[in-house]
Amino acid sequence: MGQVWTTQEGKTPVKAAENKVPSAAIWLGGLGAVPFIGLSGAIPFLPDAPKLLVAHALVAYGATILSFLGGIHWGLAIGSDSSSDNSNFLTRLVLSVIPSLAGWYALLVSGPIALFILATAIAAMLWVDLRATKAGYVPPWYPKLRIPLTCVVVATLLCSAIT
Repeated sequence: MGQVWTTQEGKTPVKAAENKVPSAAIWLGGLGAVPFIGLSGAIPFLPDAPKLLVAHALVAYGATILSFLGGIHWGLAIGSDSSSDNSNFLTRLVLSVIPSLAGWYALLVSGPIALFILATAIAAMLWVDLRATKAGYVPPWYPKLRIPLTCVVVATLLCSAIT
């Protein structure tokens, strides 16, 4: 059976160390935001042809990260006891594949619309993550990592979409 962490209702006791974001997650999460910041920061200063290439790179990277966020939930779902609540298991699996489909769609449409799709989908995944934290599916420190990263990523995507 997969790890179950505390819910906000405090059903399972949590040690203080379990509430602290691991330094490796901070570093890797922060480094994962660098391409968003760099690509988005470059777009306003580029002529049209390179701007389109950089914008496409931003969409491709955003789609990759969005797929990764869904993959986290796939892994958590299949690592849990699926026999105890089959409908919840199915819901978790379905929610885990939607981000990949949204990212793929963003790659198909490209341009500012793609950036808006990615920003919306990444923000929606934060909502999924917060609900997963409340349900005890993810460690209690996970929102402390995801909230600032999501703010940075969504801001860069939206700024790029309007430039």
